Amino acid sequence: MPGDSRPSYDGSVPATSARSRLDILHARQFAQLPWLIHGFSTRIGGASRMYGGKALNLGFTRDDSRAAVELNRARFFRRLGVAREKSTWPLVTLRQIHSDLIHCVSGLPNEPLSGDGLLTAAPRLLLAIQTADCLPVILVDTKRKAVGVFHAGWRGTLKRIVEKGVGEMRRYFGTQPRDIRAAIGPGIHSCCYEVGEEVVAKFASQFAYAGELFREVKESDAVRDKYPLLFLTARAPGHSTLPTKIFLDLAEANRRQLMAAGVPAKNIEISALCTSCRNDLLFSYRAEKGVTGRLMAVAGIRK
Repeated sequence: MPGDSRPSYDGSVPATSARSRLDILHARQFAQLPWLIHGFSTRIGGASRMYGGKALNLGFTRDDSRAAVELNRARFFRRLGVAREKSTWPLVTLRQIHSDLIHCVSGLPNEPLSGDGLLTAAPRLLLAIQTADCLPVILVDTKRKAVGVFHAGWRGTLKRIVEKGVGEMRRYFGTQPRDIRAAIGPGIHSCCYEVGEEVVAKFASQFAYAGELFREVKESDAVRDKYPLLFLTARAPGHSTLPTKIFLDLAEANRRQLMAAGVPAKNIEISALCTSCRNDLLFSYRAEKGVTGRLMAVAGIRK
């Protein structure tokens, strides 16, 4: 609507300096599913003071107070619509370890879970993944009312966590890939996700299309370009060279995996928001040099 300053999942968002309200990003893929609760948090509208003031940090980080995070979560759940005066949906989270471990739950687990994927078909249970550059991925079986949430950094992507997630949904719920809708939430994009040659080699060993996931950018230097004789060396070919940077398209890597598992391309939605570019709106581990909060991607079933 005209004058609306709320952030958009597709990346069309104004500067946040004039905004302090708590907003939740929603994927268009899920708009016509009234039984589904889902959302991707931003960093705006919280109580944390450690990350720029009034930050909505939803992770129990070493820099933030537990009281602030609990208050942030309460605000987030109220805005999401899963918290009422006398009851809140149980929240299931993971100790995330950059793995391909996926757990199917029907209630709060008796012991803390380690892994990077959660599935459920149980109503009134909220599944959550925390991120600060890695991709949050939500899968929804539109026919059988089942959901999955996944944490996909480069290690989890290399281990095919979302591809395995489709398989696990089929195993537990009888999910057909054609019935899945997928939302890849805000994360670091290829514009900012620089990786080393060892990551390129690892992907090349696993994916025939790995070469399409990376781009190389040769560094430039205006002074060097204008005065090349200043940079002559005794080593062939006579001039020192600047290194080449390599960037990974993590979102495309996960999209390709979902398609390989049978999810139609038209059913896959990718947020245009890059956490590193937009760390005014989102938390970014890289952009903030490790001192940052955590975003949360959540999904659950009303009934």
